[in-house]
Amino acid sequence: MRAPDWAIDPTELEALFSAKTKLIIFNTPHNPTGKVFNRTELELIARLCQKYDVIAVSDEVYEYILFDGQQHQLMAQIPGMADRSITISSLGKTFSTTGWKIGWTIASPELTNAVFRSHQFITFAGAHPLQEAAAIAFDMAHTEGYFEFLREDYQEKRDFLTGALNAAGLPSIKPAGTYFVMVDISQLGFANDIEFCRYLTKEVKVAAIPPSAFYHNPADGAGIARFTFCKKMETLELAAERLAAWAAKV
Repeated sequence: MRAPDWAIDPTELEALFSAKTKLIIFNTPHNPTGKVFNRTELELIARLCQKYDVIAVSDEVYEYILFDGQQHQLMAQIPGMADRSITISSLGKTFSTTGWKIGWTIASPELTNAVFRSHQFITFAGAHPLQEAAAIAFDMAHTEGYFEFLREDYQEKRDFLTGALNAAGLPSIKPAGTYFVMVDISQLGFANDIEFCRYLTKEVKVAAIPPSAFYHNPADGAGIARFTFCKKMETLELAAERLAAWAAKV
Protein backbone atom coordinates (compact mmCIF):
# COMPACT_ATOMS: atom_id res chain seq x y z
CA MET A 1 0.00 0.00 0.00
CA ARG A 2 1.39 3.35 -1.06
CA ALA A 3 0.17 6.93 -0.97
CA PRO A 4 -1.92 8.63 -2.11
CA ASP A 5 -4.65 6.01 -2.65
CA TRP A 6 -3.03 3.18 -0.67
CA ALA A 7 -3.90 0.72 -3.43
CA ILE A 8 -2.82 -2.92 -3.31
CA ASP A 9 -0.55 -4.21 -6.05
CA PRO A 10 -1.95 -7.70 -6.83
CA THR A 11 1.35 -9.06 -8.12
CA GLU A 12 3.30 -7.70 -5.17
CA LEU A 13 0.76 -9.11 -2.71
CA GLU A 14 0.72 -12.58 -4.23
CA ALA A 15 4.51 -12.68 -4.15
CA LEU A 16 4.24 -12.66 -0.36
CA PHE A 17 2.18 -15.87 -0.35
CA SER A 18 3.73 -19.32 -0.50
CA ALA A 19 3.10 -22.89 0.61
CA LYS A 20 4.47 -21.87 4.02
CA THR A 21 1.93 -19.07 4.52
CA LYS A 22 -0.65 -19.99 7.15
CA LEU A 23 -2.31 -16.69 8.01
CA ILE A 24 -2.72 -13.11 6.82
CA ILE A 25 -3.63 -10.23 9.14
CA PHE A 26 -5.08 -7.03 7.72
CA ASN A 27 -7.00 -4.04 9.01
CA THR A 28 -10.01 -2.32 7.39
CA PRO A 29 -10.76 0.53 7.89
CA HIS A 30 -7.00 0.84 8.16
CA ASN A 31 -4.80 2.43 10.79
CA PRO A 32 -2.73 4.51 10.11
CA THR A 33 -3.76 5.33 6.52
CA GLY A 34 -7.54 5.66 6.86
CA LYS A 35 -7.98 3.41 3.83
CA VAL A 36 -11.14 1.31 3.47
CA PHE A 37 -10.62 -1.85 1.45
CA ASN A 38 -13.13 -2.08 -1.39
CA ARG A 39 -14.88 -5.20 -2.63
CA THR A 40 -12.35 -5.85 -5.38
CA GLU A 41 -9.46 -5.72 -2.92
CA LEU A 42 -11.22 -8.02 -0.46
CA GLU A 43 -11.94 -10.47 -3.26
CA LEU A 44 -8.25 -10.38 -4.24
CA ILE A 45 -7.21 -11.26 -0.69
CA ALA A 46 -9.91 -13.93 -0.52
CA ARG A 47 -8.75 -15.49 -3.79
CA LEU A 48 -5.18 -15.70 -2.53
CA CYS A 49 -6.29 -17.14 0.81
CA GLN A 50 -8.22 -19.88 -0.96
CA LYS A 51 -5.46 -20.53 -3.49
CA TYR A 52 -2.78 -20.94 -0.80
CA ASP A 53 -5.05 -22.35 1.95
CA VAL A 54 -4.54 -19.37 4.26
CA ILE A 55 -6.62 -18.11 7.20
CA ALA A 56 -7.59 -14.40 7.09
CA VAL A 57 -7.58 -12.46 10.36
CA SER A 58 -9.51 -9.28 9.63
CA ASP A 59 -9.12 -6.47 12.18
CA GLU A 60 -12.30 -4.40 11.74
CA VAL A 61 -12.33 -2.32 14.92
CA TYR A 62 -13.10 0.88 12.96
CA GLU A 63 -16.06 -0.68 11.15
CA TYR A 64 -18.51 2.06 12.22
CA ILE A 65 -16.21 4.97 11.35
CA LEU A 66 -16.64 5.36 7.59
CA PHE A 67 -17.33 8.48 5.56
CA ASP A 68 -19.06 9.73 2.43
CA GLY A 69 -21.82 7.13 2.58
CA GLN A 70 -19.56 4.09 2.49
CA GLN A 71 -20.78 0.80 3.92
CA HIS A 72 -18.51 -1.59 5.78
CA GLN A 73 -17.78 -4.86 4.01
CA LEU A 74 -16.72 -7.93 5.96
CA MET A 75 -14.12 -10.32 4.65
CA ALA A 76 -16.17 -13.19 6.11
CA GLN A 77 -19.00 -12.32 3.70
CA ILE A 78 -16.84 -12.82 0.62
CA PRO A 79 -17.78 -16.18 -1.00
CA GLY A 80 -15.58 -18.99 0.28
CA MET A 81 -14.27 -17.03 3.29
CA ALA A 82 -16.81 -17.79 6.04
CA ASP A 83 -14.86 -20.82 7.27
CA ARG A 84 -11.39 -19.31 6.85
CA SER A 85 -11.92 -15.86 8.39
CA ILE A 86 -11.51 -14.56 11.92
CA THR A 87 -13.16 -11.15 12.32
CA ILE A 88 -11.89 -8.98 15.17
CA SER A 89 -13.81 -5.99 16.51
CA SER A 90 -13.90 -3.86 19.63
CA LEU A 91 -16.02 -1.61 21.79
CA GLY A 92 -13.16 0.83 22.29
CA LYS A 93 -13.01 2.63 18.94
CA THR A 94 -16.76 2.92 18.41
CA PHE A 95 -17.67 4.09 21.92
CA SER A 96 -14.39 5.74 22.97
CA THR A 97 -13.80 3.18 25.71
CA THR A 98 -10.34 1.92 24.77
CA GLY A 99 -9.38 1.50 28.43
CA TRP A 100 -12.12 -1.09 28.93
CA LYS A 101 -10.34 -3.61 26.68
CA ILE A 102 -13.60 -5.16 25.48
CA GLY A 103 -13.37 -6.89 22.12
CA TRP A 104 -14.50 -10.04 20.35
CA THR A 105 -13.89 -12.37 17.46
CA ILE A 106 -16.37 -13.91 15.03
CA ALA A 107 -15.38 -17.12 13.29
CA SER A 108 -16.44 -20.66 12.49
CA PRO A 109 -16.73 -23.09 15.45
CA GLU A 110 -13.40 -24.69 14.55
CA LEU A 111 -11.52 -21.39 14.36
CA THR A 112 -13.30 -20.06 17.46
CA ASN A 113 -12.05 -23.04 19.44
CA ALA A 114 -8.52 -22.28 18.25
CA VAL A 115 -8.90 -18.63 19.30
CA PHE A 116 -10.19 -19.71 22.70
CA ARG A 117 -7.22 -22.02 23.28
CA SER A 118 -4.82 -19.17 22.55
CA HIS A 119 -6.80 -16.53 24.43
CA GLN A 120 -6.80 -18.42 27.73
CA PHE A 121 -3.02 -18.05 27.93
CA ILE A 122 -2.98 -14.35 27.02
CA THR A 123 -5.51 -12.88 29.45
CA PHE A 124 -7.66 -14.22 32.26
CA ALA A 125 -11.02 -12.50 31.75
CA GLY A 126 -12.72 -9.26 30.86
CA ALA A 127 -14.61 -7.37 33.56
CA HIS A 128 -18.16 -8.74 33.58
CA PRO A 129 -19.88 -5.38 34.34
CA LEU A 130 -18.13 -3.83 31.33
CA GLN A 131 -19.31 -6.67 29.10
CA GLU A 132 -22.88 -6.04 30.28
CA ALA A 133 -22.41 -2.35 29.53
CA ALA A 134 -21.14 -3.21 26.05
CA ALA A 135 -24.33 -5.12 25.24
CA ILE A 136 -26.45 -2.21 26.46
CA ALA A 137 -24.37 0.26 24.43
CA PHE A 138 -25.02 -1.61 21.19
CA ASP A 139 -28.74 -1.94 21.92
CA MET A 140 -29.04 1.79 22.58
CA ALA A 141 -26.83 2.72 19.62
CA HIS A 142 -29.12 0.94 17.18
CA THR A 143 -32.30 2.51 18.56
CA GLU A 144 -31.02 6.04 19.17
CA GLY A 145 -29.07 6.67 15.96
CA TYR A 146 -25.65 6.68 17.59
CA PHE A 147 -23.80 5.16 14.64
CA GLU A 148 -25.17 7.82 12.28
CA PHE A 149 -24.19 10.55 14.74
CA LEU A 150 -20.69 9.07 15.08
CA ARG A 151 -20.08 9.12 11.33
CA GLU A 152 -21.46 12.63 10.87
CA ASP A 153 -19.47 14.02 13.80
CA TYR A 154 -16.19 12.49 12.68
CA GLN A 155 -16.74 13.43 9.04
CA GLU A 156 -17.19 17.07 10.04
CA LYS A 157 -13.98 16.91 12.08
CA ARG A 158 -12.14 15.10 9.29
CA ASP A 159 -13.05 17.82 6.81
CA PHE A 160 -12.06 20.55 9.26
CA LEU A 161 -8.68 19.04 10.11
CA THR A 162 -7.70 18.18 6.54
CA GLY A 163 -8.61 21.72 5.51
CA ALA A 164 -6.50 23.18 8.31
CA LEU A 165 -3.54 20.96 7.47
CA ASN A 166 -3.71 21.82 3.77
CA ALA A 167 -3.94 25.53 4.58
CA ALA A 168 -0.81 25.22 6.72
CA GLY A 169 1.16 23.71 3.84
CA LEU A 170 0.82 20.13 5.07
CA PRO A 171 -0.74 18.19 2.17
CA SER A 172 -3.17 15.71 3.68
CA ILE A 173 -4.67 12.52 2.32
CA LYS A 174 -8.36 12.56 3.20
CA PRO A 175 -9.21 9.25 4.92
CA ALA A 176 -12.16 7.10 3.88
CA GLY A 177 -12.48 5.72 7.40
CA THR A 178 -11.00 5.76 10.95
CA TYR A 179 -10.09 9.06 12.61
CA PHE A 180 -6.53 9.38 11.29
CA VAL A 181 -5.07 11.68 8.64
CA MET A 182 -1.76 11.06 6.89
CA VAL A 183 0.24 14.10 5.80
CA ASP A 184 3.10 14.39 3.31
CA ILE A 185 6.09 16.00 5.05
CA SER A 186 8.73 14.89 2.57
CA GLN A 187 9.36 18.42 1.25
CA LEU A 188 9.75 20.17 4.61
CA GLY A 189 13.44 19.51 5.14
CA PHE A 190 13.25 17.18 8.12
CA ALA A 191 15.41 14.06 8.31
CA ASN A 192 12.42 11.83 9.02
CA ASP A 193 8.96 11.64 10.58
CA ILE A 194 10.33 11.32 14.12
CA GLU A 195 12.30 14.55 13.83
CA PHE A 196 9.28 16.38 12.37
CA CYS A 197 6.84 15.14 15.03
CA ARG A 198 9.25 16.02 17.83
CA TYR A 199 9.70 19.51 16.36
CA LEU A 200 5.97 20.04 15.88
CA THR A 201 5.18 18.97 19.44
CA LYS A 202 7.88 21.13 21.04
CA GLU A 203 7.77 24.23 18.87
CA VAL A 204 4.20 24.42 17.53
CA LYS A 205 2.46 22.64 20.44
CA VAL A 206 0.59 20.32 18.09
CA ALA A 207 1.25 16.61 18.45
CA ALA A 208 1.46 14.13 15.59
CA ILE A 209 2.58 10.52 15.43
CA PRO A 210 5.54 9.28 13.35
CA PRO A 211 4.03 6.43 11.31
CA SER A 212 7.33 4.81 10.36
CA ALA A 213 6.74 2.49 13.34
CA PHE A 214 3.89 0.91 11.36
CA TYR A 215 6.13 0.00 8.41
CA HIS A 216 8.11 -3.18 7.85
CA ASN A 217 10.76 -0.86 6.42
CA PRO A 218 10.62 2.32 8.56
CA ALA A 219 12.21 4.36 5.78
CA ASP A 220 9.00 3.97 3.76
CA GLY A 221 7.14 6.05 6.34
CA ALA A 222 9.84 8.63 6.98
CA GLY A 223 8.15 11.27 4.81
CA ILE A 224 4.71 11.02 6.41
CA ALA A 225 3.13 12.14 9.69
CA ARG A 226 -0.14 10.95 11.21
CA PHE A 227 -2.68 13.31 12.79
CA THR A 228 -5.99 12.45 14.42
CA PHE A 229 -9.37 14.15 14.77
CA CYS A 230 -10.93 12.11 17.60
CA LYS A 231 -10.91 15.26 19.69
CA LYS A 232 -13.31 18.00 20.71
CA MET A 233 -13.83 20.58 17.98
CA GLU A 234 -12.37 23.22 20.30
CA THR A 235 -9.12 21.25 20.43
CA LEU A 236 -9.00 20.93 16.65
CA GLU A 237 -9.68 24.65 16.26
CA LEU A 238 -6.81 25.47 18.61
CA ALA A 239 -4.52 23.13 16.66
CA ALA A 240 -5.58 24.84 13.43
CA GLU A 241 -4.73 28.26 14.90
CA ARG A 242 -1.28 27.09 15.97
CA LEU A 243 -0.57 25.47 12.62
CA ALA A 244 -1.66 28.61 10.78
CA ALA A 245 0.59 30.77 12.96
CA TRP A 246 3.52 28.40 12.34
CA ALA A 247 2.88 28.36 8.58
CA ALA A 248 2.90 32.15 8.48
CA LYS A 249 6.43 32.20 9.93
CA VAL A 250 8.13 29.46 7.90
